[in-house]
Amino acid sequence: MAEDTEKTAIDLSVLGYRADRDAEWTAEEPGQPARIVRDGRDLWHIVCARGEFIAALSGRFRRTATRKVDQPTVGDWVMAETKGPDDRALIHRVLPRHTAIARKVPGDTVESQVVAANVDLVFIVHALDGGRNFNLRRIERYLALARESGANPAVILNKCDLCEDPQPYADDVRALNADLPVFVTCAISGKGIPGVRALLTRGRTCAMLGPSGVGKSALVNRLLGEEVKETGEVRERDRRGRHTTTYRELLRLPNGALVIDTPGLREIQLWGEEDSLADVFPDIEALAPSCRFTDCRHEQEPGCAVRGAIADGRLPERRLANYLQLRGELEELAQNKMRHLQRVERRHRRVLQHGVDKKDAPRRGKLE
Repeated sequence: MAEDTEKTAIDLSVLGYRADRDAEWTAEEPGQPARIVRDGRDLWHIVCARGEFIAALSGRFRRTATRKVDQPTVGDWVMAETKGPDDRALIHRVLPRHTAIARKVPGDTVESQVVAANVDLVFIVHALDGGRNFNLRRIERYLALARESGANPAVILNKCDLCEDPQPYADDVRALNADLPVFVTCAISGKGIPGVRALLTRGRTCAMLGPSGVGKSALVNRLLGEEVKETGEVRERDRRGRHTTTYRELLRLPNGALVIDTPGLREIQLWGEEDSLADVFPDIEALAPSCRFTDCRHEQEPGCAVRGAIADGRLPERRLANYLQLRGELEELAQNKMRHLQRVERRHRRVLQHGVDKKDAPRRGKLE
């Protein structure tokens, strides 16, 4: 991004800025709109009209942004203040996110982590290399993640040069949802890349999601037309990849589109509502109204149309098994969210009852 952002006036529309964001900030507040193009532990690379800067959180923002979801991530639009001739800036706040790819943080903590923000299109990348890098259940999980974000999903089946017949794999993915774009590609030879490029128009932001070793960085290099991202080999015995991308970064393509390359996600715990599964499992949603009971859970109830479809071969049993697993995870997440909020409320009441000084009171937070 640095090559495109010299310290001259930059038209923010080339970074995906749209006119509807003008109402989200005022000229009276400190700073100007800037986009996060690379994130780090405590510092962020931003681009604003003045150029590219390394930015830190302002003191006030740092005190209030105590949760992971509150802090900037790649793709965010922020209000950032630049001072002096150096490359330093201060981030004062994050502008509203129009979309957000969020997952639950690993472990028992009831909190979300935003992987990328303000994304229009999510490319779910898997590989046809004969290893563990093609998995329909994992693709369904990524689809749920993408649908919950508000962005449109598409699937890329990469490394088709290592597969004798990619068509059955592509057909299996298309069977998940008839409206889902599916591309069979080879990042090395460029096969299938024109179809991917057709979805990437000027000012549109896409994100590459998938496990390590599926060729996300190689795809980004092919779209860029040059070797910008480091790539690595996979292990021969199981075709599993290593993390060559260790940070999230937004890059501008020659045609004006923007792409976010992300590290492989080792763990994908959903963060959202059960309703997000409707778009991932439209076949099950279409069968559900025919069940005998309106509240049928498709488990052991008599007259279940979904299980009837499995019995006569119209629906794969694997499909229902993954639906039930994801639904169970989201139901457990909803319960954990409720228990967390109840604990926060109890702490807050205790503070009020014992007259603790206001500055020591726990902050009332909402889960996002």
